[in-house]
Amino acid sequence: MANETKITASSSDSEVDPRDLTYQGHVKSIRLVDSARVGLTALALLCGLTILGTSGDALMVYNSTSVSPNFQLPLWPRHFDLRPSVALVVGSVIVVLTNIVSLVFSKVKMLRNGTSLHTPLTFAAPFVGFVAVMISMIFFYAVNASTTVDTVQSWSCQWESVSMQMKPHFGAICKETKTALYLSIILIPVEAFVLSLAGYQMMLERKAAGAAHVRKGSPALS
Repeated sequence: MANETKITASSSDSEVDPRDLTYQGHVKSIRLVDSARVGLTALALLCGLTILGTSGDALMVYNSTSVSPNFQLPLWPRHFDLRPSVALVVGSVIVVLTNIVSLVFSKVKMLRNGTSLHTPLTFAAPFVGFVAVMISMIFFYAVNASTTVDTVQSWSCQWESVSMQMKPHFGAICKETKTALYLSIILIPVEAFVLSLAGYQMMLERKAAGAAHVRKGSPALS
């Protein structure tokens, strides 16, 4: 009889409260989603830095090699539109800053656990980055569609086959502007996916908080 009592007691002690399993499941999902979000945020940051470097260098080369239209040997056309390149630079700066802030608040434990800004920033950072890259791309294509006014990309790619011993190396500038453009296109779905993961993570965190509240109020765990 005593042995039966011990077996019954040990079996009841080994039972797992389903509320514990629910909470642990939410925590595991949050960790997986957070890891994916942080990884894609790092990828978006690398894309933003590359766009900033290539488009910014193209603008610097233009500024250093453009001359007054009064001279007889202009390297760039008289009517020129820098706005597409400026839009890529501005958009990439915003993407870089927002993703740096997001990564800092995600990886630094003191900021992640010691402030209430982490959860809002998890969603706000990719949202701002997505809007910035979308606006820069819309503006780029709207201006670059002109057939009467050249841009850094259209002009440099038109003369990319010309061999030059000094700046501007039109072939290199053409490659830089194309790289910035293609990475900006890639950055749109990356930021959109990060935004989706951030929203899903916020939903999981709310569910985990609710499960933790029920778990703490459980008589079996008190």
